[in-house]
Amino acid sequence: MGRRLARQVRVVHGHTRAFVTAGSGPAVLLLHGIGNSAQTWAGVIDRLAEHHTVIAPDLLGHGDSDKPRGDYSVAGYANGMRDLLSVLDVEQATVVGHSLGGGIAQQFAYQFPERCQRLVLVSSGGLGPELSLGLRLATLPGADLVLDLLTDAPWPLRAGLAALRRAGSAVGWQQAEDLAEAGEALLDLRDAEARTAFLRTLRSVADVHGQAVTSLDRLYLAAALPTLVVWGTRDRIIPVEHASAVARVAPGARVELVEGAGHWPHLTDPDRFAAVLLDFLATTAPASHDRDTWRSVLAQPAPL
Repeated sequence: MGRRLARQVRVVHGHTRAFVTAGSGPAVLLLHGIGNSAQTWAGVIDRLAEHHTVIAPDLLGHGDSDKPRGDYSVAGYANGMRDLLSVLDVEQATVVGHSLGGGIAQQFAYQFPERCQRLVLVSSGGLGPELSLGLRLATLPGADLVLDLLTDAPWPLRAGLAALRRAGSAVGWQQAEDLAEAGEALLDLRDAEARTAFLRTLRSVADVHGQAVTSLDRLYLAAALPTLVVWGTRDRIIPVEHASAVARVAPGARVELVEGAGHWPHLTDPDRFAAVLLDFLATTAPASHDRDTWRSVLAQPAPL
């Protein structure tokens, strides 16, 4: 994931929020996925910071941020991002979200349309029920005991994940890289508070049947919001077919499929990811929110 990113911290509502910031210019908010942290963006932050103010938080319950017994819903996370931006005196931003972060980005755009200039969804949650078996099983009772066992004796599993990465790289098996990345995220849950926050977050959006939270019934509201969707064609955690769901509901969305990449296209090819995102930022105008138009759209029947 590149060099270790240095965090700043702010206390919001009594909880420490850790984040990375870099560059200057129009703001870009980078939201990571479940079990990850701002570190996942290390390969692209420098490129983006050449022309933009980049803000990459550790979401509450993740990384160096606090892990309280609290609200880990996507709406709660969206509120937290609104408040963090306010503390940093940032009124508007292009919001980029990966996996869980994509669901939060969608919720942010829905709750605070006046503060969202563009929406970028990367292998995003919240677009259909399909989800990997491993994450579905983690929603079941007793998953906390399994996580305790894995993290109490991490070195054998960590060695196994490294071997899996090497084998996958040798034969070009992208699923091995995704499995290893997901395994590393679990092993980074070093303390009980982090593991509890992980499970509370996961169970707020999914169950054994798959993803339970969707924005598809409201995504049409983003018709006037410049939207980019980036997905790896070999994603085995959230299927690439979900990108088509965005294109159906928001026909103006730009869809970029990364051939051969899995669930983390920004890790597989950070240079390409940064180039695609920078081109999108340079070639689209930020949305201008109008309350009367928003009210009118809300009053219309949602498209089927």
